[in-house]
Amino acid sequence: MTGDSRPAGLDIPDPDEPRPTSDDRCVFIRPTLGAGSRVVAGEYSYYDASQDSATFEEDRVLYAYGAQRLLIGRFCSIAAGVRFVMAGANHVHSGPTGFPFFNFPGDWQDALLDPLIARGPKHKGDTVIGNDVWIGRDATVMPGVTVGDGAIIGACAVVAADVDPYHIVAGNPARPVRARFSPDGVAMLLAARWWDWPIEVISRHLPALVLGTPQDVAAIAATVGRPAQPGTETRPWT
Repeated sequence: MTGDSRPAGLDIPDPDEPRPTSDDRCVFIRPTLGAGSRVVAGEYSYYDASQDSATFEEDRVLYAYGAQRLLIGRFCSIAAGVRFVMAGANHVHSGPTGFPFFNFPGDWQDALLDPLIARGPKHKGDTVIGNDVWIGRDATVMPGVTVGDGAIIGACAVVAADVDPYHIVAGNPARPVRARFSPDGVAMLLAARWWDWPIEVISRHLPALVLGTPQDVAAIAATVGRPAQPGTETRPWT
């Protein structure tokens, strides 16, 4: 715990408490991360820990050996069984074999060290999960994928390509199912960026956020200094 950051007089979850409810399955990610973590998560993003035996980083983030990070925005919902496969899982498969000889110390590793360095590593980059993303049960997100704000990932999906904001994807490999809103509606929500509003403003306008329309959110955004200029988006890792 890093201290209670809630505005005075507002009865809402403390984003610095790992377990914000009486149900131990619901865990805020950010306060569970230690120094030097390869995971960065925004406030209020949570995961269902009902099947986990260790922390989010230990149970959900696989093969995080390299420089690549898992970057998660604010207000994300991550179901039980969701896994993030990082770039350390990749094998060199451009030649006849994909067997990871380099992983075994001794003559095998020595024989490949200089050629692999000379070729240069191919990195997919960070895995980026936007704000207000819902990832369904047992989904898998592959290395270097970017999932846009407001996207929904279906249960058991394998996400191997970028997902557009406010789109629903499902299947293996995950394919677009539909957009959640019209192009104009998506643009309004991306401009409004409700997840960046002061928490007291978010709390005051929950009916519009949960049950309203993009137009409703855009109207509220106009009262809190939104929309902002493109390129000024707030991310917890910047």
